[in-house]
Formats: sequence, structure tokens, C-alpha cells
Amino acid sequence: MSLTPAQHERLAFLCRITQKEILHLQDTDRRLFADLFTVEAAKQIETDPILAERLDAFVSRFGRLQDNLGDKFLPQLLLALAEKPGAAIDNLDRAERLGWIESVEAWLEIRKLRNQMVHEYIEDPVILSGALMAGHAYVPLLVETAKRWVEQIDKLADPLNP
Repeated sequence: MSLTPAQHERLAFLCRITQKEILHLQDTDRRLFADLFTVEAAKQIETDPILAERLDAFVSRFGRLQDNLGDKFLPQLLLALAEKPGAAIDNLDRAERLGWIESVEAWLEIRKLRNQMVHEYIEDPVILSGALMAGHAYVPLLVETAKRWVEQIDKLADPLNP
């Protein structure tokens, strides 16, 4: 498959951004979850500005990587394969069939967690701690998926590398 120069540039940009997002998310994940994140820890965000900033960084970086992969990277990857991207759920179904993701359901859960962390954490520390721990558990899936997609782009960009 031959990429146009515009496709190549867009995909190269997405790969660079994705690799940076991976590093930032992993760094924040390590710092926020050095200890178990409990309901008690969630209650401390009101009085601990460092914890609050780490929490905000994690939520932002988790959401940004998930959004980038699902809303930008995947459609561009499908276009590069001469596939027509569609609605997000259709793109995820196609990615699952191609073996690029393990489960559409997991990706939908990640999206739900992102929304819980962004919109509901201010009100309920129980929801926040549960969503954060679940998000933490999904970080390896996001990272591995991102790396797999970057590798796929590398293969597309280098026709001698099947």
C-alpha cells in the first residue's frame, strides 16, 4: 500500500504524539499509583494540592491518549489501508477484526471510565477511586495498543518491512 505524502506526514505526526502521550501517561501513572489509590486518598484531593495535580494529570493524560487513539489515530490508520472510517464503534469493530484491539467492550469501558473520571470525581470519592483504579488497570492495554498501532504505521511507511 502506498501512502500519499499527506497521509505519511499525518501518520508520522500521530505516531510522534502518541509516543509522547504514552511516556507522559506512564510517568503520571507510576507517581499516582505508587501506593494503592483508595477512597481515603480520593478524599484528600481537597487538601493535598500535589495529589490533586497528579490526579488531574492522570485523568487528562489517560483521556488524551484514549481520545487520540480512538478519534484520530484509528481513522487515519484505516484510511491508510484504503478502508473507509465510520462511526467510532464501527472503527473499533474493524480494529478488533484486524487484531489491533482485543475487545471493543474494553474500549467502551475505557471511554466510560474517562467520562467518570472527568465529570463525576468532584462529587463522589467512591466513584473516583473506583474509576481511577480501573483506569490504572487499563493503562497497559492503552499503551500496548498504541505501540501496536505505531508498529503498523511503521510497516505501512516502509513497504520493504512486511
